[in-house]
Amino acid sequence: MPDTEVLIDKTSNTIGFFGVRMNSSRLKLLLASAFLGLIFVAVAGHFGFSDGKLLLVVSAVIGGYMALNIGANDVANNVGPTVGAQAVTMIGAIVIAAICEASGALIAGGDVVGTVKKGIINPDLVGDAQTFIWLMMAALLAAAAWLNMATAVGAPVSTTHSIVGGVLGAGIAAGGAGIANWDKMGAIAASWVISPVMGGVIAAAFLYLIKRTITYRADKIAAAKRVVPILLALMIWAFSVYLIMKGFKKIWKVDLGVAMLIGLVVTVVLFALVRPLIHRKADQLENTKESISDLFTLPLIFSAGLLSFAHGANDVANAIGPLAAIHDAVLNAEIAKKAAIPFWVMLIGAGGIVVGLALYGPRLIRTVGHEITEMDKIRAFSVAMAAAITVLVASQLGLPVSSTHITVGAVFGVGFLREYLKLNFDYLREEITHFHRKKKRLRAEEFLSRFDHASFRQQGEMLKELKKGGLKKTFTKKQRKQIKKQYRRQLVKRSAFARIIAAWLITVPFSGVIAALLFMAARSIWM
Repeated sequence: MPDTEVLIDKTSNTIGFFGVRMNSSRLKLLLASAFLGLIFVAVAGHFGFSDGKLLLVVSAVIGGYMALNIGANDVANNVGPTVGAQAVTMIGAIVIAAICEASGALIAGGDVVGTVKKGIINPDLVGDAQTFIWLMMAALLAAAAWLNMATAVGAPVSTTHSIVGGVLGAGIAAGGAGIANWDKMGAIAASWVISPVMGGVIAAAFLYLIKRTITYRADKIAAAKRVVPILLALMIWAFSVYLIMKGFKKIWKVDLGVAMLIGLVVTVVLFALVRPLIHRKADQLENTKESISDLFTLPLIFSAGLLSFAHGANDVANAIGPLAAIHDAVLNAEIAKKAAIPFWVMLIGAGGIVVGLALYGPRLIRTVGHEITEMDKIRAFSVAMAAAITVLVASQLGLPVSSTHITVGAVFGVGFLREYLKLNFDYLREEITHFHRKKKRLRAEEFLSRFDHASFRQQGEMLKELKKGGLKKTFTKKQRKQIKKQYRRQLVKRSAFARIIAAWLITVPFSGVIAALLFMAARSIWM
């Protein structure tokens, strides 16, 4: 084999690279280690190891490790549904997300960051700069380690909650329980319920709306021409406001009214351009649900890119925020409320997210896109709309929400709605079958064939006729329960549901405990 040849053996999970065969997981570990080693060499070469600079060098490596894990775990929420719906390939999604995440981090990541995430501890009670540095290092390493473990078991978790837990745990170890802002922690705990529930309800509402107005109609083409332009206009408006309020908030601050007005202008312009394109595309489609869903392909790709941009602009701070705080404390020997973000710190955050996404992102992308519930383009569109709208609504109401919890909750929402609709439809068919056999009228198979191919409105009219003949009295209450139990189908994988919920519940306490142990170990050995 020539030295420059690269071969992949899927059966043995090995890669032939420059004449050397290597397990793919080992190659990923090697590349991730090389990235962290590059950070060590570059930062050490610039600052050296004198005057406490070694702590800054080590912190830079830990910050890079945190950024790797953000890319591996958190980015999946933005592109997973799009990949699951087959609107874009895995490689295409990774390329789009990598470009948009890096752009968001570098362009709109901001130049100043708060030294304590969410204000969950009072830095005035830390004591001195040296203690603060060790506290932030412990928090950063604990959060990164937890994200690594969560990724390994296929659980998408909140990176913000991870670093919050780390700072809280290390802070309590450094200054006691009185150092914590427990009101803030209570609000964060509330978000464990608020975020997924809001995301799930909004996503399910959009999915049901699309079903009622398009896919349940007899003439789906005509319905799509009417409804899809309106849905896309709403999407353009929501994402325009979302991008202004969340993506650019660190470099361009505007209030909600201005953002909504700008979004409206953008929506009107793009609606005028998009509507005739949708009509022409719809005329070329078959009158089926699968064919109509192709109208949502491009919107899904753009939504994945915009969500990734906003994520890069916001969540890169989970890696570079503590690192910028450590950098400021090392150079100035004091604890500041705000810290400037040097460009090299921003590069570590952006680069780490991209590398982590490329190496380990597919694991969680598959979880969000395939393993929770089956995705199609219409369901993925509903999830994307829920992600943008929920964040906007919650931020204006002052509710603390997690983008990870929102997106995954939205995926659960569409899955559980599918279960509910399938159960009711199967039960209804059983009632119709039993009713016809009992009354000895039309053959059940003939009626059900017409019923299955009828529009939602036509089905309603057919049921009205049956109810006049006593359909409601077909089964007893006990029989109804037995039939519903018989036809209940789990379209949401319960093992994935239990695993993810459990991971969400232990994120803050687990990160906190690990951070506290790391800080106490550092204090006993070096401080």
